[in-house]
Amino acid sequence: MTETLWNGFKKIEFEFEGRVAIVVFPEKANEDKNWLFKTEYFGAFPDFEIEMLKRGWHLAFIANKTRWCLDEDLDLKARFAEYLHKEYGLYQKCVPVGMSCGGMFACKFAAKYPEYISALYIDAPVMNLLSCPGDLGIAKGNMLGEFQKATGMTMSELICYREHPIDKMHLLLENNLPIMLVYGDSDDIVPYLENGAILEKYYRENGGTIIAIGKKDCGHHPHGLPDDCTPIIEFVEKYRK
Repeated sequence: MTETLWNGFKKIEFEFEGRVAIVVFPEKANEDKNWLFKTEYFGAFPDFEIEMLKRGWHLAFIANKTRWCLDEDLDLKARFAEYLHKEYGLYQKCVPVGMSCGGMFACKFAAKYPEYISALYIDAPVMNLLSCPGDLGIAKGNMLGEFQKATGMTMSELICYREHPIDKMHLLLENNLPIMLVYGDSDDIVPYLENGAILEKYYRENGGTIIAIGKKDCGHHPHGLPDDCTPIIEFVEKYRK
């Protein structure tokens, strides 16, 4: 185990079941020891996470085998969440923070293991693999080769695939999981129309709790709300139980 500072906060890094695991500690934990679970790209666009650390939240991460969301990575996350609860006393439920491919992890993890989830914050999430990485619509990500190498899936198999995050929306809704969704309206890597908008429409039509914030003239990056992340903070604080 190694201990360093991350944006002024104590960070420990260690191995959990052969993967790199990270926990960042607030100076003073809030009453319930709530925590954020960054599902991919640790350290990327951290403004919101830093603000939550200042408010007494913990931040955790465990490395994935691939960013394309294998079931083994979802199962590992569940075991890691249980470990953090038992070893460090963190709250039994977390708020996944999922950006881009991390949004796919967040949704599929929440659908498979809702008992570990308070609410979700997803940002330009990959929800439809035919869009990204498939590029069968308006997406221009050019990541299909990487996806196929990571998963072994052919294009024919992808067309017939029924385990996209959008195929899990009913499970998120059935478990009453609130969602904060942020996106750029000019994103051509993970276009909102083909991804997040499907989730937003489904939740609104079926009585789910969702807040969707679009950023005008913004592409896939930057993630978050760089000028003021207050809406995200207020959302996760409201639904942290």
